[in-house]
Amino acid sequence: MPFAAIGNVVGGYLQGKSSEKAARTQADAQLKAAQLAAEEARFRPVGITTRFGQSQFQTGPEGRVTGASYTLDPTLRAYQDRFMGLAGGGLSQAEMAQQQFAPLQQGAQGLFGLGQQYLAQSPQQAAQQYIAGQQELLAPSRERQMAQLQNQLFQTGRGGLAVGATGARPSGAGGLGASSPELEAYYNAIAQQDAGLAAQAMQAGQQQTAFGAGLLGTGGNLLTQGYQGQAAALGPYEAYLAQMKQLEALGQQPLDLGINIGAKGQSIGASQALLSGGMGAAQTRGAADAYNPFATALVNASGNEKFTNALANRFFPSSTGPFTDVGGLGQAGAFTNREFGI
Repeated sequence: MPFAAIGNVVGGYLQGKSSEKAARTQADAQLKAAQLAAEEARFRPVGITTRFGQSQFQTGPEGRVTGASYTLDPTLRAYQDRFMGLAGGGLSQAEMAQQQFAPLQQGAQGLFGLGQQYLAQSPQQAAQQYIAGQQELLAPSRERQMAQLQNQLFQTGRGGLAVGATGARPSGAGGLGASSPELEAYYNAIAQQDAGLAAQAMQAGQQQTAFGAGLLGTGGNLLTQGYQGQAAALGPYEAYLAQMKQLEALGQQPLDLGINIGAKGQSIGASQALLSGGMGAAQTRGAADAYNPFATALVNASGNEKFTNALANRFFPSSTGPFTDVGGLGQAGAFTNREFGI
């Protein structure tokens, strides 16, 4: 039916226009809500002035922070300059520490070399050297004792006397040789003395090894003391530098306070709520703007056959029945097209 088709077309056109307008309105509302939320969440630092300094923040034309700085109090700045001078002297002192502790390093090297000499021999070799040395010392006195003993025996007429000899032992080993009582006592004393030297020689060898190791340990301690002294020489410089850092931290307090206050001023929750609420309101308004009651009524009426027949009879009373043909309407068809803007 022609009037039903015309109603559907006109209703759809009007509904499309309403939907287009609603979409634009919704997009503008969402953009505005996003802009308001971003503005609410923007970081806004605050300039702070304290006894120790003052903070400054620079912002661009769009309101964003582009720079931050702080100014130290003049008194603290003067203190820093004085500490800076002391730090320079402390650093010069540290540079001289290597030369000052050089004797410790030289002494350590000497002890290292001496200790290595003592450790070059094993305890057994050191023991043998000890025995040889002791026998060299005892040899002159033993020779004098032997000469005196032989002279005494000759003066008493007993130079050739020899007693105390024994035969071969059951195992076949040789027995004791014959000797005078004086010579026997002499040789027994020497044997006893040599046994004592052997015991002392083993102890002396062990002592020599321990002494060499001790020299190495002492040299290591001297070397460590030299390094520790050089490290400790940096103490004054580090102390002065720490004081300058502490003064600098006092001057930075206004900057930190300004940043913290600006961060607390950021309302992330409010911006999210604003964005969510704005989006919801935009969707609600969009749905309301998209609804066109006239277009809906026109489309619904176009589906009613009685309505379309009555409308056709109203504009074309010459028709004898339901209006079913739009071909050759002439002026009536033109009138209908102008009426509905088709």
